[in-house]
Amino acid sequence: MSLKSDVQGFDISKNSAVIIGCGGLGTNAAVQLAGAGIGKLLLIDYDTVEERNLNRQFFYTKNDIGKEKCVILAERLKAYSPETDIKSHSGRFDSSLADGYDIIIICVDNIETRKLVNDCCVKNKTPCVNGSINGFFGTAYLFVPGITPDLEKAGCLNENGNKNLSPGSSAAIIGSLEAKLATDYFLGKTDSSGRLYIYDNNEINSLLIRSDSLDQV
Repeated sequence: MSLKSDVQGFDISKNSAVIIGCGGLGTNAAVQLAGAGIGKLLLIDYDTVEERNLNRQFFYTKNDIGKEKCVILAERLKAYSPETDIKSHSGRFDSSLADGYDIIIICVDNIETRKLVNDCCVKNKTPCVNGSINGFFGTAYLFVPGITPDLEKAGCLNENGNKNLSPGSSAAIIGSLEAKLATDYFLGKTDSSGRLYIYDNNEINSLLIRSDSLDQV
């Protein structure tokens, strides 16, 4: 076992994830998974760092303004977790990019991208975690094909959170929760799948959407 797995009591070094969006949610999800010792990460984002991002995207500084987010994040995560195989793709999501990865983690506020990823996951039977924040409100949901409703059936495709109006604390809570849900999946903990986790100011609740009788396509 590695030092990380020995210390934390679990090993995810053979697991992999695609993180779409390297903003507030994506930076938090990525650092948590890298810190936990995930084996492989692919970071996807087509955007560059802006000054208005810095309150909630803690891996970037003013010196990074104008640079590609996914490239900067990959470089800094490699220094943080050198044992993790970290790649970046500067561009929009394409389903072929997810080939060979265990799970997709959605960290965008773009409904079209969320629909595209959901279609990809349903078609290819790939699990995914969806996250969204808006001010002091946020949600997270783990979709596991064959077990839970997909994002459309769970009502997640209409979420269009405004991250620009959200504090760093909201991004940290939901991004970390996305990493936790992905880790649950890696470890075979299915109780958290099919639950819509809702963060509302100072409370986190969950709404059970999962149906054991669901006929998932």
